[in-house]
Parts: sequence; structure tokens; C-alpha cells
Amino acid sequence: MLIDTSQFPLVWIQLNTPGTDSEASSFAEFEVLLARKEVFVLLNSEGLDKGDHEHSQEEMKQTSLWMKRHKSELRSFVKAAIYIEPNTAKRLATKAFAIIYEKFWGYPMFMVANKDEALDLAHTLLLSEQTEAWTPF
Repeated sequence: MLIDTSQFPLVWIQLNTPGTDSEASSFAEFEVLLARKEVFVLLNSEGLDKGDHEHSQEEMKQTSLWMKRHKSELRSFVKAAIYIEPNTAKRLATKAFAIIYEKFWGYPMFMVANKDEALDLAHTLLLSEQTEAWTPF
């Protein structure tokens, strides 16, 4: 997985692309991101297609264990995951999956049609986070 933090708090992820450090696991890269202790939004332009890689039982187990160890941080700092999927039928088909996704990861998943919609939604979510954190007294 490639994690691009150059536009933080907009974090672009490419699930089907190797990370920049072939020695580091995707978990380690994500832990560095969580260690910033700042709110961010995950964006992905690949849709939900898995590509050619089917996850093994061991990979799914490791992912689940990692997620459970970091559930609190994920809920605190990941505002949402936004996937860009131009295909309307695929976007609609993921509505039920989005509920399961949020229960598993601890943050919501949104599907949008294009990059502009993704960026608009991301900025809205981040702005709402700033507004919630601000109190006049």
C-alpha cells in the first residue's frame, strides 16, 4: 500500500501499489501517520476493486489484530475514508458494505463519483472537525 501524506490532512492511499519503503510494512507506515495525533481523511481513487491480490487468512488475521490494537487512534484521528468510484452501480452496491466497514475500522467510508466530490467532502469533514473542536469559552 502506498500512503502519500504530502497533502496532509488529505492522505491519498493506493491499496494496489507498493509503499515507498519496501522494508516497512503498511502497518508501520500507518502507525507513523497515527502518531501525528492530527485528524486526517483517507482518499483513494482506485474504488474498492481488490486488483489481483486476494488476501490470505493470515493477512486478514494480522489486519484485524492491528486494527483492534489501534481502534481508539483510528476513531480519533481518521475522519473518514473516501473512495472515488465513477461507476454508479458500484457506488450503490457498496452502501451496505459501508456499514460493515465503519464497524470494523471505526470511521466512516464514503463513495463518490470523482476527485472534485472527494475533495469537497474531505474539506467539509475536516472543517466540521475544526468547528466541533472550537468553543468560544
